[in-house]
Amino acid sequence: AEKVLGYDLLSLCLEGPRDELDRTRHCQPAVFVASLAAVERLNHQQPKVVESCVAAAGYSVGEFAALVFAGALGFAEALYAVKVRAEAMQKASEAVPSGMLSVIGRREANYKFACLEARKHCESLGIENPVCEISNYLFPDSRVIAGHLQALQFLQENARKYYFTRTKMLPVSGAFHTRLMEPAVEPLAEVLKSIEIQKPLLCVYSNVDGKKYMHSKHIQKLLVKQVVSPVMWEQIMHSVYERKQGTEFPYTYEVGPGKQLGATLKKCNLKAWKQYRHVDDLEDTEAAET
Repeated sequence: AEKVLGYDLLSLCLEGPRDELDRTRHCQPAVFVASLAAVERLNHQQPKVVESCVAAAGYSVGEFAALVFAGALGFAEALYAVKVRAEAMQKASEAVPSGMLSVIGRREANYKFACLEARKHCESLGIENPVCEISNYLFPDSRVIAGHLQALQFLQENARKYYFTRTKMLPVSGAFHTRLMEPAVEPLAEVLKSIEIQKPLLCVYSNVDGKKYMHSKHIQKLLVKQVVSPVMWEQIMHSVYERKQGTEFPYTYEVGPGKQLGATLKKCNLKAWKQYRHVDDLEDTEAAET
């Protein structure tokens, strides 16, 4: 990874500084490499699990790791594509003061209407072509809304009107998975054209439509589209775990930093979550956290 990126990723992950690691340009390659390191750990501890795996999915940049795991992309080439994607997204976020707002709403919450009113509010402030849209579908009654900071501030101030029970700004620098990321599309499209993409050896589900990737051209097209499209994670959870009544659920392993995807699975499908495990990439997680 260090050779591809041109900096010491390992020491940045282990020693920081934290604000450098949190920057999009460093955070995306770190998540990608750490996820695949956790796969290696799982393979070392329980090789049968990796051998018998039938499907994979990755959240946002994690999709690149899922495609490497499935044999569709080579590690070094995928990391280079992630580097280009991360740098282009960082640049796009610096161009416009924007961000992402995590929202939990009541049943009657109308997220699209709330976004429409927030955009009108921005227009009244003189912002041209304001952006405020759903950028992540997480689980029932939970969305991430992304766009201009003024729009997100408006939603926080009017949360009760829209039946939002909780809103929280995410620690990111831009409105990822919205059209504010359009400047990142071309650089990623160019690099993906130059990479050999194979048909995956197992099912990999796309963030763009929640469905399985069909072939290499499909992967190339949707990985580019993903940058400016909402992440359909809730839909992926339904696609992966849909089965006839009484059929057993598979074992699910979340590989890499954090347990957020496990928490999301629990909200989407409690029965499937009962077969969930988390695999970190640190030898001694306890010691690392203290």
